[in-house]
Amino acid sequence: MIELRPFASLGGENHGWLNAKHHFSFAGYHDPARMNWGNLRVWNDDQIAPHTGFPPHPHNDMEIITYVREGAITHQDSLGNKGRTEAGDVQVMSAGTGIRHSEYNHEDVTTRIFQIWIMPTRRGEAPSWDARPFPQGDRAGRFVTLASGYSEDDALPIRTDARVLGATLKAGTSAEYVLGTARKAYLVPATGKVQIEDMTVNARDGAAISEMAVLRVMAIEDSEIIMVDAA
Repeated sequence: MIELRPFASLGGENHGWLNAKHHFSFAGYHDPARMNWGNLRVWNDDQIAPHTGFPPHPHNDMEIITYVREGAITHQDSLGNKGRTEAGDVQVMSAGTGIRHSEYNHEDVTTRIFQIWIMPTRRGEAPSWDARPFPQGDRAGRFVTLASGYSEDDALPIRTDARVLGATLKAGTSAEYVLGTARKAYLVPATGKVQIEDMTVNARDGAAISEMAVLRVMAIEDSEIIMVDAA
């Protein structure tokens, strides 16, 4: 089963410095049919103006994954971590028992990110943060795990029964992923256009996928894809 969520149907608000679109209920946007997809709780499509950003604020008990699509984001938190994550790279914050952080665009260009929240399986642990580059060439023609709750994966660790994956596909090529009929997937092309079965998914649309043993994605255009495999 595939439920298409066109970009034009997403909630959100333009705050001037932040133009945010929400795939799931978030902040002032509420849709009871879009509260979560399995343990995936938030997928925000954020555009952050130059030299602005999110001031320090708290979180707890949430796995927060930031995928940078364009520009760069600079993170700083109450643990003393500080880092700059560039386009194509990923940062993960496990909020655990509590953490305060800021996320600023110190660049001269607009930064565009996907911010993904997944509900943790393990709670009550100390907070943490990490980041890692994932060259797009390594994802060419296949899904690569970017963040994972499974120790056997070579990926940023998260404390939940889920994976965050990325792929880059040239037009006319495809990639497969063994999902399993008991799992749920949520897929968004950051760029390009793809086809899943008879469904066309445009850039920044969401595809909520379930009851599919093997997921096959074909690129109609050159595409950069991000997906969550959720419990």
